[in-house]
Amino acid sequence: MSLRKLAAGNWKMNGRMPQLAEAMALAGAHPSPTVDVLLCPPATLLAPMAQAMLGSAVAVGGQDCHAAVKGAHTGDISAEMLVDAGASYVILGHSERRADHGETSAMVAAKVQAAWAAGLIAVVCVGETETQRDAGETLAVIGAQLAGSLPEGASAQNTVVAYEPVWAIGTGRTPTPEQIAEVHAFLRDKAPDAGIRLLYGGSVNPGNAATIFALANVEGALVGGASLKAEDFGQIIAALQEA
Repeated sequence: MSLRKLAAGNWKMNGRMPQLAEAMALAGAHPSPTVDVLLCPPATLLAPMAQAMLGSAVAVGGQDCHAAVKGAHTGDISAEMLVDAGASYVILGHSERRADHGETSAMVAAKVQAAWAAGLIAVVCVGETETQRDAGETLAVIGAQLAGSLPEGASAQNTVVAYEPVWAIGTGRTPTPEQIAEVHAFLRDKAPDAGIRLLYGGSVNPGNAATIFALANVEGALVGGASLKAEDFGQIIAALQEA
């Protein structure tokens, strides 16, 4: 099955108002008829970025949401608030959220349901630690995360899955092509809908993008640091378009 590809940029806790110039440069220089482009800035930039991207092919998303619609949750943001700010996607279950904030797969699943209810597409992240990989537990860990994080009803219309090995995020290290291919084949087999796009994430850059995108069942990337610069992210988008 040929799936429309997705290049998603996760700015994490980076970017202030001047950084919007990079997003605008990306939108102007790299329109793509075959690749969906998504930028997920910090919450403070979400509304101004969504406004700046109006009329472009670049979608905007949040980096997290609360499972509740509203309430006494100081510092949190609801899925409905993301929509109000102009988001159409939200990243959920990123390893940094699982590790730094103790998020379990059950918590991620509740957030996914909230995102769907608000009309957002959930980008659900899974991935193993270095210790788990060295112990030969990669597929078992990822399978459990996938099953626990995706509520019933996950489909190509409301869900994207991103494989991000924890040990490769922000380290400059990437798994071998064979390791990526093994996990993505496993995810394709376990995904509840054959149309759900599978992204690879973890130190994706212009130098390794083409090799990664040539692998079967890799329909795009969730990019961290390299998405902060229009030139770098544009090269990754170009490699995805050519794959």
